[in-house]
Amino acid sequence: MKFWQSTAFNNPEELPEIAKAAEAAGFEGILLAEHLFVPETYDPAYLYTDTGRPDFDTSTPFPDPWVTIATLAAQTTKLRFCTLVQILPLHHPLEVAKSLATLSMFSQDRVLLGAGAGWMKEEFEALGVDFKSRGRRFNEMIEVMREVWTGEPVEYHGEFFDFPPLTQTPAPIRPIPILIGGASKAALKRAGRTGDGWCGAGNTLEEAEEILSSLRDERQKAGREDEPFECIVPLMSPPDPDTFKKISDLGATSSVNYPFKYTVGPDATLQQKLDVMKQFGDQVIGPCKDI
Repeated sequence: MKFWQSTAFNNPEELPEIAKAAEAAGFEGILLAEHLFVPETYDPAYLYTDTGRPDFDTSTPFPDPWVTIATLAAQTTKLRFCTLVQILPLHHPLEVAKSLATLSMFSQDRVLLGAGAGWMKEEFEALGVDFKSRGRRFNEMIEVMREVWTGEPVEYHGEFFDFPPLTQTPAPIRPIPILIGGASKAALKRAGRTGDGWCGAGNTLEEAEEILSSLRDERQKAGREDEPFECIVPLMSPPDPDTFKKISDLGATSSVNYPFKYTVGPDATLQQKLDVMKQFGDQVIGPCKDI
């Protein structure tokens, strides 16, 4: 079992030191969240709270994930980086593919794309992107990116994206894994049938077991049960080897140490954050390395 450190809501200026400490503590990687902005007002449509509102506001920092990954990759050697999640349908696939391929080259293949469909329609409206068709747009984007990542001439003619033959270089060292975020039926179907993995926002053990079972069923339906599949499963229960063994047996490959806002408090110092990562490495990562 591998473990990732979430850096959501954290002071961006602390991230280089956090990344170096995470690598030293034995973490697999760093998770970064994306929002282009936070509207002053928006419809309460967040799926993971009873109120429909997430635990952030207009003062919460959301640094650009690709610039941040480039910065952190330059200061580490083994740590991997994944968005949890990038709101993929907000963007154009050729631009996302270019950024990720470049990051793959400079990080020596240490970047993954955790992608979600998005829930905040105000972000889509500000960019002039249709919110209702984001799922179909999402599917086309995956197709486009995988094709241009080959480094070969590609043309595409779809509902949302249409371009004549072109070649995008540099191509990534290998196709960049696309992990699908979200626990809706549509997200789990997309992950099982087209994704290279799945990443979650935090679940109880019972919820995680149900999600992993659904993912297994979808992969079997698509004839993909023998393909590599990375599952990052944050749990809402205290870290426990027996619990990690249960989800590992169901297909989970990683779990998550939650954002520092929750583990040491919103006013924690950088040193307290570094200390809690070392403690997690000693008490959780080490004992669970053979699960």
